[in-house]
Amino acid sequence: MTHVPPGSGWPDDPAQPGTPVAHDPVEVRKLAGESRTLAELKAAQSVCRACPRLVEWREEVATVKRRAFAEETYWGRPIAGWGDERPEILIVGLAPAAHGGNRTGRIFTGDRSGDWLFASLYRTGLAVQETSLRAGDGQRLVGARMVAAVRCAPPANKPEPAERSACFPWLSREVALVSADVRVVVALGGFAWQAIWPALRDAGYALPRPRPPFGHGAEAEITSPQGSSAHLLGCYHPSQQNTFTGRVTARMLDDLFTRANVLRRL
Repeated sequence: MTHVPPGSGWPDDPAQPGTPVAHDPVEVRKLAGESRTLAELKAAQSVCRACPRLVEWREEVATVKRRAFAEETYWGRPIAGWGDERPEILIVGLAPAAHGGNRTGRIFTGDRSGDWLFASLYRTGLAVQETSLRAGDGQRLVGARMVAAVRCAPPANKPEPAERSACFPWLSREVALVSADVRVVVALGGFAWQAIWPALRDAGYALPRPRPPFGHGAEAEITSPQGSSAHLLGCYHPSQQNTFTGRVTARMLDDLFTRANVLRRL
């Protein structure tokens, strides 16, 4: 099976067999713009087929599988935003991992990066469990939501510029739908930092000029479309390379999300 069919009973599947499918960037813009609720948006995100290279890759991975997961069914579809429907903290990443989110159906779930991330979120009160193993495992975010700039697992973890552009309306619309409640946006990695700026601007946020450079702990004050103050935080990505080399430590992540908790209450 190349992917889990929508409406087949997969835990937390937001789509149904009749959910409209975007087959090109024009249809992505149309369906994203027409989504009036997160439920509508998540459903459309999760069945998108606008980028042929990404569709082929995510479904090939779901068919061939990694030996360690050979007996598992892979999700093999785009990963929709996940978490609190009215989040005060929005966490933005690059894209799901081939054998992580593409396998489990949930962003940052089922790989080493997610292990580090969810452990920190649990320690700082933003998740109810220390681990996130798969959709339907009881994990829940508290006042937080996760999204990816690109919703499909890309080959070599490197989406092409055209694929980033095609996926952008999903991110932009999701940012707009949660803007009334968000007080802090956390960008995991330099690409997420770059991707979230135009999404925030497109959603109606007022942003500082010039754009501050990315760095771990970098902060920028922004203004929501409703006129309320919010903050953007930079965070080094808890990739295996970064955690193995000590560029990212558990203390660094905990301090970052502790800071996010402080800022959301200002």
